[in-house]
Amino acid sequence: MGDEPMSNEENPPDPQGPGEVQGSPDPQSPPEPQRPTGPQSPQGGPGRRPGRFPGALPDETPAQAPAGDASGATPAEQPKQAGRQRLIAALWPPRVTRAQLIVALLLFVLGLGLAIQVRSNSDNSPLRGARQEDLVRILDELDNRTQRIEDEKQRLQSQRTELESSSDQAEEARKQTSEKARQLGILAGTVAAQGPGITLLVNDPHKTVQADMLLDTVQELRAAGAEAIQVNGVRVVGDTYFTDEGGRIQVDTEKISAPYTFKVIGKPTDLEPALNIPGGVVQTLEKEQATATVTPEQKIIVDALRPAKRPDYARSSAQ
Repeated sequence: MGDEPMSNEENPPDPQGPGEVQGSPDPQSPPEPQRPTGPQSPQGGPGRRPGRFPGALPDETPAQAPAGDASGATPAEQPKQAGRQRLIAALWPPRVTRAQLIVALLLFVLGLGLAIQVRSNSDNSPLRGARQEDLVRILDELDNRTQRIEDEKQRLQSQRTELESSSDQAEEARKQTSEKARQLGILAGTVAAQGPGITLLVNDPHKTVQADMLLDTVQELRAAGAEAIQVNGVRVVGDTYFTDEGGRIQVDTEKISAPYTFKVIGKPTDLEPALNIPGGVVQTLEKEQATATVTPEQKIIVDALRPAKRPDYARSSAQ
């Protein structure tokens, strides 16, 4: 009431700091520019704490980190992250067109076909995985075949020489003709034969052996130098055939059943390796759950005969 002076609580101190005269500014004087000040303390001084005397240095404020995004990246790294995000957005999810799918499918099919072709070509050779001992044995067999051919050549040349130098050429010719007839009779199956060779016993408990497997066996034996072959009492000659007939195998006109016994006359050291080569007869039969046993013998008797057939049209051209 009246003219009582106002307390400090009703008149707060000037925010510009202590020591300055309070009063209303002159309306005609231009306002003074305000200086930037630090954070105000509760007592009204810039950066002052309660209890400090006027003129004290303001408290140091912690340095602020440079502005950036919420991940903590600096402004210099923001363009890199933005570019990476745009790249990821362009690649995922993938935008595949129908033409691209067709091209990818064709390329896949082409690559698969090439892989199958390369694998089939690499697996065609039965000697690809053969051991060194097996390869050596095969080479020995080829050498023996070459030697047999050379021996036959030498024998024929000797016969020719004897015919040319013999005083009784007619008698020598008859002797050689008789010997040749016996040899041809063995090959034709019209006469019995005996000599060293092997016995091949094929057991087929699961009935998986087919006629073509027995035919392959005969061909392999002939290539190894077999001179006479007999299968379950049937003589095998040049026109012998094997067929599957009613669950059994038929040789010419005779039906045979397991076990199949091959009696073969020839050089045992050539016949046995020929059957045991990698990918040969024995391995083929074993794949069909059959067993093949080869037994070399010094005397094999082939006594099954074939009747001699007179040709209907062929005649000898010798005069």
